[in-house]
Amino acid sequence: MNKKFSFLVGVALAGLALVNSASAQAPTQAPATASATRTTSRVIEDGGTGPYKAIALQEASLPTHTVFRPQDLSAFGNSRKLPIIAWGNGACANSPWEHVNFLSEVASHGFLVVAIGPLPLAGEKASGPMSKSTQLTDAIDWAIAQNSNKQSPLYGKIDISKIAVSGMSCGGLQTLEMAPDKRVTTAVIYNSGLFVVRNSGVGGMPDLPKEHLKKLHTPTLYVLGGEKDIAYANGMDDFKNINHVPVFVANMDVGHGGTYGQPHGGEFAKVATAWYKWQLKGDKEAGKWFTGNPPGLAADKNWKVDKKNLP
Repeated sequence: MNKKFSFLVGVALAGLALVNSASAQAPTQAPATASATRTTSRVIEDGGTGPYKAIALQEASLPTHTVFRPQDLSAFGNSRKLPIIAWGNGACANSPWEHVNFLSEVASHGFLVVAIGPLPLAGEKASGPMSKSTQLTDAIDWAIAQNSNKQSPLYGKIDISKIAVSGMSCGGLQTLEMAPDKRVTTAVIYNSGLFVVRNSGVGGMPDLPKEHLKKLHTPTLYVLGGEKDIAYANGMDDFKNINHVPVFVANMDVGHGGTYGQPHGGEFAKVATAWYKWQLKGDKEAGKWFTGNPPGLAADKNWKVDKKNLP
């Protein structure tokens, strides 16, 4: 790979993170100090298109994160439970403000999504310092604890054997850092990949060697924004280097910003939900998007795909 191009890719990604971080410093509301007066729950859009209308929650027991889950939990327990999805944000932001449409949509299909950062108020963009990869572990730990807490509305309703780590841009790097956790059963990396040129990111962004990819132990999905995505070279290089676990890469020509802010998270949410349904719920119909020769998603002209170690 051309080293100069790879370096420019890394610098561009770092620059975007800086821009995002700078823009995040001017929220319309006071940030973390407002936690005591924040709205404790909110419906995003119409709660999603899935069978379980979702709600976004600021949980008193996890003020550092936002929880997206079905509002009515009566359908869950016994044979039907909520798999766990831990989420890291772009620009290492301590708020999922860019991704609320996307995360609400995923949750409406019967998932417990625990995203880094407090529930953003209407019009608020971000708050607090840069997030850390360990907050993904915090999300998983909290969800597992809720499942065994008889005082929690989630008691006995979570499938603690099905856990995804996921994230966008910097959050994708955080995902890759924490994916070796043995409790994780799938990893999804959006608009991201380990830097081809080391030390290309902003301070605080994980800067792991490509050898780290050998620590992945689960089926892994990369969702990228095509060649216009400043993380494209990094993500595609990851795909090239992963040969020991099932891996799928999907590219849509929309650039680094993806479709997260579109109604119900746009096309990225559709692909993500299908993967989560397959990997975390055993939905064979959803799995057809990623299996076969060519895989089902290849029939959608919006996407260019490739796969390894998948049927």
